[in-house]
Amino acid sequence: MKAYVLLSGGIDSTTCLYLAHDEFQGKVEGLSINYGQRHVKEAEYAKKSCDALNLKHSIVDLRGVVPKTMLTDANADVPSISYADIKGVSPTYVPFRNGLLLSAITSIVHGERVKARIAGDMDEWGIYFGAHAEDAHAWAYPDCTPEFIGAMTNAIFIGTYKDVRLHTPLQWLNKQRIVELGTELGVDWTNTWSCYKGEEVHCGTCPTCRARREGFIAAGVPDPTVYAA
Repeated sequence: MKAYVLLSGGIDSTTCLYLAHDEFQGKVEGLSINYGQRHVKEAEYAKKSCDALNLKHSIVDLRGVVPKTMLTDANADVPSISYADIKGVSPTYVPFRNGLLLSAITSIVHGERVKARIAGDMDEWGIYFGAHAEDAHAWAYPDCTPEFIGAMTNAIFIGTYKDVRLHTPLQWLNKQRIVELGTELGVDWTNTWSCYKGEEVHCGTCPTCRARREGFIAAGVPDPTVYAA
């Protein structure tokens, strides 16, 4: 069996990388997406984690496909709020981003899977996706909800002749539990990046920075992150 991880380089997807590495006995690849995000440097951190586990890492270029939003417009202001402050759709939501990224990866993975089947490999392959409970809460990010995950899991499985299955092991976990799990798995947190702004260090005030810092505090795990504020 083989697994591919949709790897942004953040806490959640990196924990998925380590989980897949354990469960698939190292037969894992990390796939990062460049969709024109202002924090594209996250892919550099994704590669660091893959290098630490001696895994292949690739970057898929989808620039020009995703519409301009707060995360793809370097001139837009990123709000200094926590996820708890978000009511309704998050201001950092990118329209159907996860649907697009998962579709792109599925097409790539299934293409490789077809070649492997011709060569005699009959095992089911997997895609790991790091959606978690805090992103899904109150539908701030609808493409992280259980309803979305269930639909995409079915679409991917059926659309690949039942060759590829979507794995979402963090679906019911909050950031505290993810930090605890990643620490148990041996994740090197210095090899992860969360900040939406993509500057020299983590800003410390955007939603993902706040969630990152609060997750480490709640888990009682030392936070190696350098924050600007």
